Amino acid sequence: MSLSRFSRILTFRNVLTKNNTFRNVNCNKAAIRGAQRCLRLLSTQTSPNEEENHSIIKNTEKPTGDITKHEFKAETKMLLDIVAKSLYSEKEVFIRELISNASDALEKFRYLAVSGNETAQNIKDIDRPLEIHILTDKHNRTLTIQDTGVGMTKEELVSNLGIIAKSGSKAFIEQIKEKAAVGDNNIIGQFGVGFYSSFMVADKVEVYSKAVDAETGYRWVSEGTGTYEIQPAEGVQNGTKIIIHLKADCREFADEDTIKNVINKYSNFVGSPLYLNGKKTNVVQPLWLSDPKSVTFQQHNDFYRFISGSYDVPRYTLHYKTDVPISIRALLYFPEGKPGLFEMSRETESGVALYTKKILIKNRTDNILPKWLRFVKGVVDSEDIPLNLSRELLQNSALITKLRDVLTARVLKFLQEQLKKNQVEFEKFYKDYGLFIKEGIITNYNQAEKENAANLLLFESSHEEPNKKITLNDYLARAADKRTIYYLAAPSRTLAESSPYYESLKTKKQEVLFCYEPYDELVLMQLQQFKGYKLVSVEKDMREDKNASDLTNLGDDSLKRSEINDLSKWIKEKLGDKVTAVNGTTRLENHPCVVTVEEMAAARHFIRTQSHNISEDRRYAILQPRLEVNPKHPIIKKMYKLMSSDPVLAELLAKQLFANSMVGAGLVDDPRTLLTSMNDLLVKALEKH
Repeated sequence: MSLSRFSRILTFRNVLTKNNTFRNVNCNKAAIRGAQRCLRLLSTQTSPNEEENHSIIKNTEKPTGDITKHEFKAETKMLLDIVAKSLYSEKEVFIRELISNASDALEKFRYLAVSGNETAQNIKDIDRPLEIHILTDKHNRTLTIQDTGVGMTKEELVSNLGIIAKSGSKAFIEQIKEKAAVGDNNIIGQFGVGFYSSFMVADKVEVYSKAVDAETGYRWVSEGTGTYEIQPAEGVQNGTKIIIHLKADCREFADEDTIKNVINKYSNFVGSPLYLNGKKTNVVQPLWLSDPKSVTFQQHNDFYRFISGSYDVPRYTLHYKTDVPISIRALLYFPEGKPGLFEMSRETESGVALYTKKILIKNRTDNILPKWLRFVKGVVDSEDIPLNLSRELLQNSALITKLRDVLTARVLKFLQEQLKKNQVEFEKFYKDYGLFIKEGIITNYNQAEKENAANLLLFESSHEEPNKKITLNDYLARAADKRTIYYLAAPSRTLAESSPYYESLKTKKQEVLFCYEPYDELVLMQLQQFKGYKLVSVEKDMREDKNASDLTNLGDDSLKRSEINDLSKWIKEKLGDKVTAVNGTTRLENHPCVVTVEEMAAARHFIRTQSHNISEDRRYAILQPRLEVNPKHPIIKKMYKLMSSDPVLAELLAKQLFANSMVGAGLVDDPRTLLTSMNDLLVKALEKH
């Protein structure tokens, strides 16, 4: 029952009980009787612990009178075959469908009981508990499901069970809409084929039903072969009872544990008490429909463990509700524990279950959150989602896309709030799950979504103390007019600060982000820009700096321009196809030379992942490295002199400097391969000693 309807009932109760009089009440008698009935219904509901063994299923029914035989309509034989063999991917869902139908019947009864109309006045046993009962019988290979809901007349048995795709629930909702009834409706059924899913497992299905205002009950029976029979019956209780005579190969559905597992999986949150063999099974409450302020930490912990199958506790909890642009009730958890090996795999299913009106539609739903948020656990319930006949595939891709966009944006906003609220705690989460966020940027084609996720990225900065991390927004807050964010990849801060690529920017006091993780630079390269600022690696900035190649004013402690040109030409000749060009540069101070490539991040990723099985010549052809030398460095000036005085040593030196630069750039898979050339250089250098 909705909160709004419950509030109206309480209002009626206050009016009815005040001074035991209606003298000051301006309302009709039918409405008063409806409120009285609803109060009695509320008072008869049983709490989970009140009854340990309670069952209403009894063998009191006795068919009497004439049997009328009917044929299914709407090409039923073919449709029954589709429902029984093709429509559902798993046989167990028939239990979910029948429980959903029983829940519908109870909701219809609740509505009729408080409507105040003529039917309500004639309801038999109006104060009865509204419950669903299930009984398993291994010996007779049967499964029985019984509710105390609205029941059906003979005509309704024909119209609701005799015509596939004739949904009684759907017609009932249309009726309510036509009468402009006030309040929520929790009717689940929308297509009218759920009942027929029982023929996936049944040789025969019996239905005993008695309408709310009827004196006589009826028996409906069919083997699903195109015909069914209806016969009056005595001893039929109010509501509907379905007896499924199971096929031999489906005998597992007569086992209590099997049914209990299916209930826990699909129907644990139906709105009415659900009993299995006399014991209440739906004891876990649908917390996502509760007021967030009323839910305790312990309730969240218990519910998280229930829906995730984990043993840890949630690190963060997002309890979310919105009706615009789509109805969503979501309860999402961010795990405390570190992700396991299998969770890191993109083949891992999503941890979010999709419900509609508390009935499970899909336990692992990949399309309501992006793949990179697969570590999030929880429940999403939306009444707006149109479902196909089996409730297993989603029909409206545009609506599902909208649901995905809304949820993703809310999750990212929530994580940004946690970052601002307590960065120390967020950094612990980021250490464990930051890789998923980076995956979301690399694999996403939507720039807006990439930038939204990038708000969560954390890096050390050249302008901050070691171990202190900042966001891209922190960088922008103190950025100069130049709309560029610089970053440098290195295994550690020490190597970053001593990198030849960082020298020039360090002199200019330009802030640079340090990327220590192997894939950080790939993330920023893929991101490309953030809030209008270009993301540029310091290596790429060096390669594209045209001013660095201006060698007109080098000073007295440098090689002359002509000498630089001669040396560059000679080095290129000795290195051959390993380099595309050799140039002088003014951006170096303490290092003799560096190597630059077009996209350093992509090049390093290539070396790590794909360069092992190709030849060295092919590798250099792909990388196309450019060697840039420092004309002021002592080694470079000495090498220029050795060109003429000891060309063999000069060549060994040139090759070693190039190899060192490749290692410094992270473009050598195994530095041990350089030991031979280094030893050759040392031998030659020590010849005169």
